[in-house]
Amino acid sequence: MPTSLPQPVFTRSFGHGARDVLAVHCSLGHSGAWRGVAEHLEAEATVRAFDTLSHGKSPDWDGQGDFQDRNVEAGLTMLTHRCDLVGHSFGATVALRMALARPELVRSLTLIDPVFFAVAIADGSAAVEDMEQVQEPFQAAWESGDVAQAARLFNRIWGGGGPKWPDLPEAARAGMIRSIHAIPAARAALHDDLAGVLRDGVLDRLTLPVLMIQGGETHPVIFDVTTGLERRLPDARIKTVAGSGHMVPVTHASETAGLLRDFWGAHSQF
Repeated sequence: MPTSLPQPVFTRSFGHGARDVLAVHCSLGHSGAWRGVAEHLEAEATVRAFDTLSHGKSPDWDGQGDFQDRNVEAGLTMLTHRCDLVGHSFGATVALRMALARPELVRSLTLIDPVFFAVAIADGSAAVEDMEQVQEPFQAAWESGDVAQAARLFNRIWGGGGPKWPDLPEAARAGMIRSIHAIPAARAALHDDLAGVLRDGVLDRLTLPVLMIQGGETHPVIFDVTTGLERRLPDARIKTVAGSGHMVPVTHASETAGLLRDFWGAHSQF
């Protein structure tokens, strides 16, 4: 486990409960996104979280190494004792790799709307092509250098249920524009499985209990990701939050907290 980082990340915590939880936020967000969920769990859990590189109060990624690798390394510096690990979207892919690296320190793993598209690609999902078509305007804006338009379009695709771009505070829009380079930086990890998570035998080793939470109205490719992971993981189950889009822990914090509470209670022996 790394004890120091070339770029230290910002961390914070919520709540005061005995259960220790480590949470990883989505792309274009920050650790404060867990505030709502943590408030519903504040008497029973202490939620620790960090801003991934190029997000929140953490430094901009210096471009060295792989973007997902660097954030996994940052997360592992916080995984110093046994806890429940939770991740949303890109953060879910970081959390999955953290659990694979140090399973003995993870009591349970929760992946919320994980964007590990390589699973759906490997399974021949028809939803992958639709997702790529939906993201073409974003990709065109990014390649043209219009980062503000790229951020706006990405938020339109994946900000389901949250405020629309014109309704976001100026600081929130500026933060998304600052972070937008993280999306192409993560593509090799998310689409091509750069880390080899889907290689034979890798996920078989993750025998701890895994919960996957998905929004009922998220992009269909997520359903193929979660079902593909459920099939590959030894002890996994899926729960759907009706009426929610991709931003489940933000827009449906109470429901998310309830699912976490039930999951932890059902696996209290771990």
